[in-house]
Amino acid sequence: MKLSLQDISKQYDKRWIFKGISAEFQLNDQVVFLGDNGSGKSTLLQICSGYLSPHDGSITFTLNDNVLKKEEVFQSIAISAPYVELIEEMTLSEFFKFHFSFKKSLISIPEIIEYIGLAGNEDMLIENYSSGMKQRVSLAQAFFSDTPILLLDEPCSNLDEKGFELYARLLDQYTNNRIVIVASNDAKEYASCNKKVRLLDYK
Repeated sequence: MKLSLQDISKQYDKRWIFKGISAEFQLNDQVVFLGDNGSGKSTLLQICSGYLSPHDGSITFTLNDNVLKKEEVFQSIAISAPYVELIEEMTLSEFFKFHFSFKKSLISIPEIIEYIGLAGNEDMLIENYSSGMKQRVSLAQAFFSDTPILLLDEPCSNLDEKGFELYARLLDQYTNNRIVIVASNDAKEYASCNKKVRLLDYK
């Protein structure tokens, strides 16, 4: 899998958020998008997900030398972000069964629930979870999806120390042969990243 950005630019209300970003990412690249609040980190991540389109430039997803069609990109990407909402009217078990009906899971649902420390809460409605528990669910549905691209926006928001330890284990154990992109200002969240895109360089 290869993800290529060619002269990506985005504007809101006639103001350019960033201009002319070109980069190429391949399997086992761990990338961080760096920048101040409002610099466009989340916007660029959403462009990489295919959810947003750039005003200028293009983004290409290539698998085994074949350029993916737009409808094929969905199956190649998993994302955890504050703007990707959980279905809180479902129990945890129901949510994972629903989510993994669209994307193959790397391990079984009971194993996922045990791994993220929520065993015993699988029949509770997600709306009754704490913010930290919800963040664990958000990370799990992304990390355990069998996709070559993993996108993470502020992945440790609302997590306590044990939650951060969970995030570190997930990075260590479930990112092999994937492109991982993190949008963050927190050095702990992107310590493992081997590539950086500084948004302030593209103003």
